[in-house]
Amino acid sequence: MPLKKRNLALAVGNSLLAAGMGLTCMHSQAEEAEAAQTVTVVGNYNNAVGTSDAASQGTVTSNLIASRPALRTGELLEFVPGMIVTQHSGDGKANQYFLRGFNLDHGTDFATYVDGMPVNMRTHAHGQGYSDLNFLIPELVQRIDYKKGTYFAEEGDFSSAGAAHIRLADSLPAGIASLSLGSYGYQRAVLADSLAALNGTLLYGLEINRNNGPWDTPEKVRKYSATLRYSQGTQEDGFSITAMAYKNNWNSTDQIPLRAVQSGLIDRFGAIDPTDGGATSRYSLSYAMHKRSQDSIVEMDAYIVQSTLDLFSNFTYFLGNPADGDQFNQSEHRRMGGVNLSKTWLADIGGFDMRNKIGLQTRYDTLSPVGIYNTVAQQRTSTIRQDNVREASAGFYAENTIQWLPTFRSIAGIRYDTYRFNVNSSIEGDSGKVRDYIVSPKLSLIFGPWDKTEYFINYGRGFHSNDARGTTQTRLPDGGASIPVTPLVKTRGGELGVRTEIVPGLQSSLALWRLDIASELVFVGDAGETEPSRASRRTGVEWNNHYIAAPWLLFDLDLAASRSRYTQHDAVGDYIPGSLDKVASFGVTVTDIGRWYGGLELRYFGPRPLIEDNSVRSTSTTLAYARVGYKLAATTKLTLDVFNLFNRQASDIDYYYQSRLSGESADGVNDIHFHPVEPRTLRLTLAHQF
Repeated sequence: MPLKKRNLALAVGNSLLAAGMGLTCMHSQAEEAEAAQTVTVVGNYNNAVGTSDAASQGTVTSNLIASRPALRTGELLEFVPGMIVTQHSGDGKANQYFLRGFNLDHGTDFATYVDGMPVNMRTHAHGQGYSDLNFLIPELVQRIDYKKGTYFAEEGDFSSAGAAHIRLADSLPAGIASLSLGSYGYQRAVLADSLAALNGTLLYGLEINRNNGPWDTPEKVRKYSATLRYSQGTQEDGFSITAMAYKNNWNSTDQIPLRAVQSGLIDRFGAIDPTDGGATSRYSLSYAMHKRSQDSIVEMDAYIVQSTLDLFSNFTYFLGNPADGDQFNQSEHRRMGGVNLSKTWLADIGGFDMRNKIGLQTRYDTLSPVGIYNTVAQQRTSTIRQDNVREASAGFYAENTIQWLPTFRSIAGIRYDTYRFNVNSSIEGDSGKVRDYIVSPKLSLIFGPWDKTEYFINYGRGFHSNDARGTTQTRLPDGGASIPVTPLVKTRGGELGVRTEIVPGLQSSLALWRLDIASELVFVGDAGETEPSRASRRTGVEWNNHYIAAPWLLFDLDLAASRSRYTQHDAVGDYIPGSLDKVASFGVTVTDIGRWYGGLELRYFGPRPLIEDNSVRSTSTTLAYARVGYKLAATTKLTLDVFNLFNRQASDIDYYYQSRLSGESADGVNDIHFHPVEPRTLRLTLAHQF
């Protein structure tokens, strides 16, 4: 195969990998007789030279997912280098995410998908882009393909900081039955297997989870998850149908004021309002098809999702209602559906090998209703606002890759997104219909490889959508006037990167990046949700290293530093509250030392400004997770996971805002509100393969 054709075929294979098709080359008619090349990389990450279009793009393998302990399901996204996953409430709620200088809240500006099905919820009751991964059964995850930045034509809403595509397995090498018991009433049981059925494969997974946590008010998590999947054919030419169901109920200890702990009113694991909590459910049916011909491939994803959430929170305690407290209920009932279509094909024009891809992504959300209500001990006392929302979108994209030289290719793309918002509000003047569209060009230049090293220049524009209710809002719930927000907010990013394998066994990448956002979304404590703010700019550097020292010993080291500022000056200050500046993680994985295996993970979560003038900052958090396992037999193993190994007293997250405790002045007190990390926690798992 000519080198140019080989490089382009590899680039096509990378695209197919990201689409769930495997890293297999495609061929022109002149090369029908040549066997397809398959690239296999053994290790935690598939980030080898020649496997991506940016230094910050990569794939997490199932080896790492299975070998590293996770305190919560949402920590699956912590496998993305530089990502921090925390929690400020109960474990039935979406996690808090941090990446590239962002406090992403519950998912804004980071897009997450499961087999083409979007996880981010737009116009959500609690926060724009809300991404709850608790419905996943981690044992069924095959891999995670991740990207960062605005440079990829197929990535749309919420993807400015990055995107993760979680791929589920079509089959399992063996059945799984596991039982976990741990500190604070933790119990988890999983049963999963795959079997031949109707000329295809039927896979099932069941999970039951119970947990009280270390909180003074027991969390009482009651979680149920189920997955049923039928697939036929191969990952390159076949289809799958997947049904998923999830239900969860819990009590939550939300962030608490520092002064309440310092005065002895409560301890670190106490609550001001012990009646906070929530209930959620999610049911989905999805279809994925991949049809490959000699030099092209057609892909389709279709999905329908029904979800509910009732979240009861009290972040300000007695500030607004001194008699009964400030608890409120954020509630929604959602149905959403969508179809994604794409076609990729190879061409040869003027002697240059070329890959083309076009795609269409549609989505329709109905919320009937989405509302916020005043409550006392989870009993509604009045309606703050209630809306019926219909939100429709369509995204069209085209991408062209040309292999100009054996060591140089370009990727040019363009994306067009159009949105339609229809809001029927309980507040007079807040109903209406709005349309908006946005065009996002993309360009990447890839040089190399030379000496097992390649170089990247990436640029692109992107966007995130705002809550539909804000696009039509002219009146606030308290009667004040309001100006509607911009429906689609522009973002612009660039990156310079390098990836090398010059050291045997080491995959290393370095990226310098910048991202501009026309309107920042920030968390507002008394509202319990995100609101638009000023324009901002972030710059940073990331250095990721994955080293196979021996077949049984692997090391991972990821370092990231960033600077985040508002670009529109204001006298209150130009720091972005919650934006992190330093992240570091170090992991060691040991496999197959006789019957023993294990690992250690260290994670550093740097300090953040909590107020615009940087006069109040959070402390840093350093945590260690450890795993020790022993194979009792060829198919049975016992694993001990230890979280917060050194029992550090630190914060999962910190905020700074005004609240009022009983007996304080009517104006309340500005204070740090924090959610503590859980103390040292042990979990013992007995797993059997059958």
